[in-house]
Amino acid sequence: MQFKDLKLIAPILNALDAVGYTNPTPIQEQAIPVIFDKKDILGCAQTGTGKTAAFAIPILQMLSYSKVKSVNKRIRVLVMTPTRELAIQIEENFNTYAKDLPIKNLVIFGGVGQQPQKDALRRGIDVLIATPGRLLDLQGQGFVSLDELEYFVLDEADRMLDMGFIHDVKRVIKLIPSKRQTLLFSATMPAEIQKLADTILNNPVKIEVTPESTTAEKINQSVYFVSKNNKKDLLIHLLEKGNIPHALVFSRTKHGADRIAKELNKKGIVADAIHGNKSQGARQRALADFKDRKSRVLVATDIAARGIDIDELANVINYDLPNIPESYVHRIGRTGRAGHDGSAVSFCDEEEFEYLQDIQKSIRMEIPVVEDNPYALDARKLILDAIRIPGKGNKKPGKSPNHGKSRRSAPKPANARSNAGSKRSSDSSSKRNATSNGRGSSSSRNAR
Repeated sequence: MQFKDLKLIAPILNALDAVGYTNPTPIQEQAIPVIFDKKDILGCAQTGTGKTAAFAIPILQMLSYSKVKSVNKRIRVLVMTPTRELAIQIEENFNTYAKDLPIKNLVIFGGVGQQPQKDALRRGIDVLIATPGRLLDLQGQGFVSLDELEYFVLDEADRMLDMGFIHDVKRVIKLIPSKRQTLLFSATMPAEIQKLADTILNNPVKIEVTPESTTAEKINQSVYFVSKNNKKDLLIHLLEKGNIPHALVFSRTKHGADRIAKELNKKGIVADAIHGNKSQGARQRALADFKDRKSRVLVATDIAARGIDIDELANVINYDLPNIPESYVHRIGRTGRAGHDGSAVSFCDEEEFEYLQDIQKSIRMEIPVVEDNPYALDARKLILDAIRIPGKGNKKPGKSPNHGKSRRSAPKPANARSNAGSKRSSDSSSKRNATSNGRGSSSSRNAR
């Protein structure tokens, strides 16, 4: 199927053609006709599947049928998203698809001055893309009115939950008309998001293009067992010796991201860090330099897991394993997008075995271990044998590639909690403080 088969109007088809998009992704193929039919959607799809275009294209087409001038009316579309980076990306996509339409889009988020956003709201807009905090702030000041809203899109709903925004979402829902079309998209569907969906959606069509918490088949996943003190040296070794021209590196903490970038720069590897303590200007500059290949490495906290749009990013490195299994899926989803191959390398230290087990349980596969590791943990075999579950057996990791003889499967998910249990409990209770928030690339054939 091609986009022209979805009954799109000429201005949108021309905009898609201008950026080389010909074939819709599965979620676009399924969602666009449903939105045209004025039905609510509960969409479950991983990052990188083209969710933004799946709702932006049909919404823009339906807005184009109205003759009402933006300046004479209020906001008709609200797209809520958890992070600044993702909000910016969504606005860019709306602008791309609406370039030949008389529709005004605006993005608002915190961390920058309010005045330009207030001025744009006064002039009148059709589509508002917003993060929860700034939206409620400007609504409270009287600059945002949602009384005439027709379309409400809640994007990355599970990330909203992870970041503690679910109460803000519920406050916004009370401000919008009950008669509206609602589209909820989420990469995973935890119980609280399902409960929210049941309260805000009206007989929705459920669209699920990939199983929950699975990882892309084209991503070559691997894990290195390495002591915490040797992670820096292993990272430098891989960047200097391996075929990694460009990499997105994930750190669990903001301080760690800054430290990693500093160490890489000392070795002549141009790197920058991006996290919640950086100003919005600094974050956008770091991201722009990485996209333009001015920097080789971008070190990020989970703020970037769903908000970075990088063409053909081939390598993701988990310097620290995430303590939330779903975050692993979102992190490695930055690569292997739109049909491209990708590589996701993870480091696992003495305190992260339980995190690895939880990740493997979540993605329902074993991650191959790289044997050829110059910084391998001492007595690693004894540690791995100690955390296996007796009698469980060893299942093969589905379709995950296991390239070369230098790898074997990582340990199966286990119930062992001896050393990591107390740390996991502590990390879980503070996960929103220890990590930040945070989409991906496109090919020349698939829209986002």
